[in-house]
Amino acid sequence: MMRRFLPILLLLIAVIAAPIIMRRSSELAAASQAQDRLVIITPHNETIRSEFGEAFAAYWKNKTGRTLYIDWRIPGGTSDITRVINSSFEAAEEIKSSGIGTDIFFGGGEPDFATHAKKGRFVPLEVFTTHPQWFKEDIIPAKFTGENYYDVKHLWVGTCLSQMGICYNSDSITRLKIVPPYRWEDLADPAYFGYIALADPTKSGSVTRMYEMMIQEQMKKVIKEKGDSDASKEEGWKRGLNLLQAMAANARYFTDAASKIPHDVAQGDAVAGTCIDFYGRSYEEKLGKRGPSRLIWTAPLGGTSISVDPIAVFRGAPSPQIAQEFVTFVLSDQGQLLWNLKVGIPGGPREASPRRLPVRKDLYTPENITGKFADPVALPYERSGGFEYRWRPHRRYVQCPAPDLPRHVHGPPPGDEAGLAGDPGIGEVRIRLHRHGSLRPLLRYLPPQLRPREEGTRPPRRAEGQYGQARGLPRNGPHLRRLPREL
Repeated sequence: MMRRFLPILLLLIAVIAAPIIMRRSSELAAASQAQDRLVIITPHNETIRSEFGEAFAAYWKNKTGRTLYIDWRIPGGTSDITRVINSSFEAAEEIKSSGIGTDIFFGGGEPDFATHAKKGRFVPLEVFTTHPQWFKEDIIPAKFTGENYYDVKHLWVGTCLSQMGICYNSDSITRLKIVPPYRWEDLADPAYFGYIALADPTKSGSVTRMYEMMIQEQMKKVIKEKGDSDASKEEGWKRGLNLLQAMAANARYFTDAASKIPHDVAQGDAVAGTCIDFYGRSYEEKLGKRGPSRLIWTAPLGGTSISVDPIAVFRGAPSPQIAQEFVTFVLSDQGQLLWNLKVGIPGGPREASPRRLPVRKDLYTPENITGKFADPVALPYERSGGFEYRWRPHRRYVQCPAPDLPRHVHGPPPGDEAGLAGDPGIGEVRIRLHRHGSLRPLLRYLPPQLRPREEGTRPPRRAEGQYGQARGLPRNGPHLRRLPREL
């Protein structure tokens, strides 16, 4: 009887013991045993948190001989973190506390850091005093492509570079016989109807910034064509909003997590979508291990700036000395190279490369680019495309690109059959639709979920599938190829 169950027992022992045996030793101490503690709030992913946590813990132990525990706080994206910080400081003011129990804000968008800095929530960074040589134009410039790379009062500083772009599934592009998207305008092409994955700008500061860039690109195009005037700016503004509306009409869904888009595109649940560079590159690397990757990431040339992910130390930080040392470490040679070195290279990541680009220009040397970097062809300071981020449109409009979208896009609203009265934000979309006269003959080509409903009736249910797509919208349905191309 015992011999019968012996193989099963041995298998269970192996399953339980394998993770313990194969687990790599950690430089981070347990919360109850650590001599020092650092609290960091961040939107960064697990790879970045793990690699920088381990590297800094080892650095701190070698320098001071003390063990360290890092308490990572991850409430969500940058917008969610901003809400947490606002409420925490409001509560701190009520109890007359100088801080919120958090040491560092690590990662996110420059606008959010600038807002907190104006409210006096950050303290000056010591790295500007201890390492002034890093803040020269040939190492960390004060500004690039219209983006600020550090605060003039030294309250925050950029640590790595980010660029917005487009990811698409090459297999789906070939199957559907459509042109790959290389510009923002390509995502508004009716050929992509129902196949575009977009993110909610109210949940992510970087996504909001990306939509702002789309508007700015259209404004600059009109200014270049017709000169710099108020009329040109207004026309460019309208074109930008029309672009967002048309993209929203092609959208398969709006997700709360920007990192979900490359996953769905790689799975084939969407053909293309907006994507931050490091998300796209990470999936490209994973899918390319067994051959050419089916997910391709590209930056719209001349349509996106190169921004930074900043870092700052909070006012009233529980461990201000360790916090300032962490900022210095992230900007040092070791910390900067950690962003993009390949796994296995001395000083590089332990398990996975974060696939981010260092902010320091002096580290883009031939030696690093050709033999050490995980992204040797990504040269941000040489291939910026000439885009300059200058204006900041009102975010209330950027965050609501498609109000009442089905009724407006797929037919004129009641009382506005002419199509343009009093609503320039969707004028271009209506013009394109009204060229066909009545839309009723075209509605039979649309799935039921996308047809305009009669007043007083309930909309058809659009249940979310496992990967976010509407079950009622066929992944490869005939509606895409049967719609007139000029619509």
